[in-house]
Amino acid sequence: MTADNKKMWRNRKERKAWARRLQSEDPGLEVVHPQAAGIDVGNGAHYVAVRPDRDRQPVRRFECFTADLHRLADWLQSCGVKTVAMQSTGVYWIPLYEILEERGFEVYLVNARHTKNLPGRKSDVQESQWLLKLHTYGLLNNSFQPPVEIRMLRTYWRQRGEHVRGAATCIQRMQKALTQMNVQLANVISDLSGLTGQAIVRAILVGERDPWRLAQLSDARIQASRREIAKSLEGNWRPELLFVLGQEVEMYDTYQRRVAECDQQLRDHLASFAENLSPRPSEGEPKRKKANAAKNAPRFDLGSELQRITGVDLTRIDGIDVMVAQTILSEVGLDM
Repeated sequence: MTADNKKMWRNRKERKAWARRLQSEDPGLEVVHPQAAGIDVGNGAHYVAVRPDRDRQPVRRFECFTADLHRLADWLQSCGVKTVAMQSTGVYWIPLYEILEERGFEVYLVNARHTKNLPGRKSDVQESQWLLKLHTYGLLNNSFQPPVEIRMLRTYWRQRGEHVRGAATCIQRMQKALTQMNVQLANVISDLSGLTGQAIVRAILVGERDPWRLAQLSDARIQASRREIAKSLEGNWRPELLFVLGQEVEMYDTYQRRVAECDQQLRDHLASFAENLSPRPSEGEPKRKKANAAKNAPRFDLGSELQRITGVDLTRIDGIDVMVAQTILSEVGLDM
């Protein structure tokens, strides 16, 4: 019954008819969650609705301060509420979600697109009542939320990703400044963030201008000859662009320090996970050739930690390196 209801509710052609039906006193649907509540999440306040038989004032407004969130949870408990529906609005839902989860409520985090009402402007009170009604009749799907320890891991990993992307932007700006000075280093080395690129850029910033001396800083593994590298380093050393280059190098170093700090948090948090002792594939299975270290990978043995925690080596799957495996774990969790 409820599965059919959900299917019809998400059919755009039937939306208006279903909305009118739900707004009637008796929509003729099975009550799935009799102890439900609906919450319209906001930046400054949350509007909470319970069924009229639960309280003489079935819709209440609570501010977003921590004490008010606990008062909200206390009121829901006094009303006998067991399950709550709330929209995933920005990041405003997170503190309330965590408190309700800690207090033992079943929390449905729903996509706002699945709760559309009739056309026209609606108030916060109406929105909370609408969520309550939809949840009461089992018309909402819960969004996936991993356990708290996985959410912590996800936060560390996402923050690290922000710093990695910030560092990449700095490299792009370094390259832009070099190109504007007609320093064509990008045409002879593949990665300005590598050992050779950074050694040459930093030598330029401390005053070295001789292209042959700069070329001597290149790593022996660079395919381009020293002559080609020296030729690429004959630029017009404009002071304003050297200033920009220096600032981008400083910012790049800052991002690298932040990445290292995130790596330490990741390492410590992963160490707190229990080892997965489920049977592993037999040793007789062919092992994959060891891949080169993924670019921007943490500077500890992340692969071994992930295998210890999950009980499997996800990098045996084609196209999945240790970075992708870590992303999968931090977004999906251990129940894969």
